[in-house]
Amino acid sequence: MNYKISSDYQTPEAAPKWQIEKVLHVKPGPAFSELVRTKTADYLSHKQIAPGSIEWAANNFQQADDKLTRRLGWFTRAHPYVTNEGRMLVGLYSDGFSFSLVAFTDDLGKSWNVSEPIVGGGNIQPSFAQASNGSIVAYMRDNGPAPKRVHVSESADQGETWSMVYDHPELANPGAGLELMKLNDGRFLTIYNDTESGRHRLAVSISNDEGQSYPVTRYLENRNESEGAFHYPSIIQGKDGMLHATYSYFVPAANGKGQVKSIKYASFDTDWIESGTSESSKKERSH
Repeated sequence: MNYKISSDYQTPEAAPKWQIEKVLHVKPGPAFSELVRTKTADYLSHKQIAPGSIEWAANNFQQADDKLTRRLGWFTRAHPYVTNEGRMLVGLYSDGFSFSLVAFTDDLGKSWNVSEPIVGGGNIQPSFAQASNGSIVAYMRDNGPAPKRVHVSESADQGETWSMVYDHPELANPGAGLELMKLNDGRFLTIYNDTESGRHRLAVSISNDEGQSYPVTRYLENRNESEGAFHYPSIIQGKDGMLHATYSYFVPAANGKGQVKSIKYASFDTDWIESGTSESSKKERSH
C-alpha cells in the first residue's frame, strides 16, 4: 500500500501538490501468530462454534505463521481517521485473512505501527469514529456466515488493542462495504446496505447514543433486488454541515441488456435524513 503527503492542498479548484510518496510497510510483531490463535479461540468459544468446523480459522493460522504472507497484501477501503489526540488510523484488511488490522501514525506518516489483529467471523474493511469517552469504535463488513450483521469492535488505547468482535444488534450487512463517521454535532452516522442479502438498498442512519441504536434512517437507494446494486459508499461532512456521499451505482440498462455502471454523488444534510424517517420505513428496514 502506497501513501502520499502534501503540504499544499488548499488552493481553490486545484489538485493537491504531492511532495512525498512512500510505501506503508505492514510488519506484524513476533506475537502476531499467537494473538491470531488466541483471539480466534476466544471468538469461537463466545459464539459456541467448534474451531475445527471453521475453514477460515485454519487458513488464518497458516497465513499468520508465515513471516512473508502475514506482511503482504494489506490494503484499505474506508477513510483514514484522525483521533482527537492527533493519531491517524488506517483500517487494513487482506484477502489472505478473514480479519482486520489498523496501521497508525503519530507523526503524520513519518513512521507507522500496526495494531494487534481484530479477529472475528470475517470482519473486514474497518471504518472508525471516536466516542465521547475517548474510545475508538470500528464498524466492519461481515464476510462471515449468517446472520449477516455489521461487525463492531472497540479500542481504549487509540487503536492499538481491540475488544472481541461482536454483531451490531440493529445494523444488517450483506457482506458489503460501509462507512461510519462522527458528525459535527457529535452524533454517529452510518452509510450501508441495510440488508442481509443483496445491495439494492443503501441507507443512511443516525445514532444519538454513539452507535448503540439507530432510530433515524433514510434511503439514498431503495429498490427491489433485481433493480439495482449500490456498493462501497463513502461519506464526508463539510464545515457547513452538508454531507457528501459517493457510491457505485449499477442499474439495469434501458434496453434490457446488461447494466449501466457508474459512480453516483449525492449531497444532503441531516435535516433531509431526519425528515425522511417514518414508521413505514422503520418497518421495512426491520424486515
